[in-house]
Amino acid sequence: MNHNFAEYHVPVNAGAHDIEVIFVKEEDNIVNPIGAKGLGEIGLVGVAAAIGNAICNATGKRVRTLPITLDKLI
Repeated sequence: MNHNFAEYHVPVNAGAHDIEVIFVKEEDNIVNPIGAKGLGEIGLVGVAAAIGNAICNATGKRVRTLPITLDKLI
């Protein structure tokens, strides 16, 4: 565990191995009417870092805390 994103090791595409998608044939109509189940943040690992890098590339300002708001860029 880290106290901030400056020391956090963010995974990148080069470090990711092949991902195997497995569909489980089980419906759960209690959670939602479609019967689908989600895996949560597994697919969202690099989203915050990618958005932060895009903002840095566009503005030249590195923001290392979330949420990234306009007042942190000014």
